[in-house]
Amino acid sequence: MGNKFLDGTALTIAIIGAINWALIGLFRFDLVAFIFGNMSWLSRIVYAIVGLCGLYLISFFMHLGDRTEA
Repeated sequence: MGNKFLDGTALTIAIIGAINWALIGLFRFDLVAFIFGNMSWLSRIVYAIVGLCGLYLISFFMHLGDRTEA
């Protein structure tokens, strides 16, 4: 978890994905499908990127207790 840019980008994309899931759950509105089309190749790429970012962020759990307290 040394690359802050990659960590921040992955976290931002995962948060956007979580907001999309909240919209789906609360209002039955899929923002990605609305913007890019229902399961078009572009929307599938967006879904895949969000999923990959989520998988990458699993590594945050391994580093939760790594901080040294001064």
